[in-house]
Amino acid sequence: MAKLLGKLHEEKVFKDPVHRYIHVRDELIWRLIGTREFQRLRRIRQLGTTYLTFHGAEHSRFSHSLGVYEITRRIIDIFQEKKTWDPEKRLLVLSAALLHDVGHGPFSHSFEKVFGVDHEEFSRDIILGDTEVHRVLLQMGEDFPVQVAEVIAKTHRDKLIVSLISSQIDADRMDYLLRDAYFTGVSYGNFDIERILRVMRPTEEGVVIKSSGMHAVEDYIMSRYQMYWQVYFHPVTRSAEVILSKILHRAKELYETGYTFKRELSHFKTLFDGNVSLHDYISLDEGVIHYYFQGWMEEEDSILSDLCHRFIDRKLFKYTEMVSFTDGHLLSSYFTEAGINPKYYLVVDSSSDLPYDFYRPGEKEERLPINLLKPNGDIRELSRESDVVEAISGKRRTDHKLYYPLDLIEAIEDITLKSKIKEILNR
Repeated sequence: MAKLLGKLHEEKVFKDPVHRYIHVRDELIWRLIGTREFQRLRRIRQLGTTYLTFHGAEHSRFSHSLGVYEITRRIIDIFQEKKTWDPEKRLLVLSAALLHDVGHGPFSHSFEKVFGVDHEEFSRDIILGDTEVHRVLLQMGEDFPVQVAEVIAKTHRDKLIVSLISSQIDADRMDYLLRDAYFTGVSYGNFDIERILRVMRPTEEGVVIKSSGMHAVEDYIMSRYQMYWQVYFHPVTRSAEVILSKILHRAKELYETGYTFKRELSHFKTLFDGNVSLHDYISLDEGVIHYYFQGWMEEEDSILSDLCHRFIDRKLFKYTEMVSFTDGHLLSSYFTEAGINPKYYLVVDSSSDLPYDFYRPGEKEERLPINLLKPNGDIRELSRESDVVEAISGKRRTDHKLYYPLDLIEAIEDITLKSKIKEILNR
């Protein structure tokens, strides 16, 4: 591998509230950070609509990506003395760590569901396409961009370097738990990362953890479990996600029926047509989305206008536990009778998480287990040694809620109809 980019004359540092300092010693990493595509991540929040619930959650995918890079750099520094670590892979892993989220779009997951796009595909396109990122990576050799894309896609033949970025205890998860806990102001996501890094060991099959560090890993697993249910799946955040999705669905539906928007849809046309280019995708960020939403508040279409007002001004839907199929059908007919479109104002939302699991024969998705290294050299899967982890291993938790606009229900003039709706919702 031709190393055309070497060390910087002087180390660069980023002051970081989670890791204190992020250290950059390599010209390659410094140049990647300066690319247009990576700088775009400053304009995309790490936690989407969570800032509407936890007001401090304004941190970006840019800061998270730097954090993943920093954790990976620290792991590699620890691995340098180990025989099973190949120092030639250092820049490959660091590049993949830095760029693992480069293809994320604004309000990523809602955005992807509505428009059928995949941030992982766009990450690959950014790394391999006509971009600044690709041109910087090429300076490390013609096959270097492909290798970086393969590490991120988990298709690279070296299982060890893939596991550093994508496994059940990787640099990505460790950074987002600590970072998201810090910026949301909760304590659930905190765990002893120093201890975990110290007990990580490289093997050909991936990272293993010295068994003496098992309790630190248990703490990490439970931190992740708590963050999902207390932060990531918070029902108020989900309400904002529901409204965001419905705005995008409504705008797309209006476009397809020939509706004339007051504001030119230059950023959305190729998305609505289902043929968004890499150039168009990279031009999208959350500032652009907010610009359109603010414009759509003034549209003639009452549904699009109302939903945008709700999102911008945080007038969110209320929620209740899931109702029966019969009650849901009744509610839908009552909403229609009241002039409230149930397609946009009566929404079932489901959240689901699997806190920890290991590979089970016959499953489509292979989950890399967390393996413990015993003092005698044996390797044992975590849940076989930890009662805490065994108790939650393989147990998927799912939550269903029904979201609705209480203010529109309260405004229904037909008292009988209003009471029928409220009776079902309050059961």
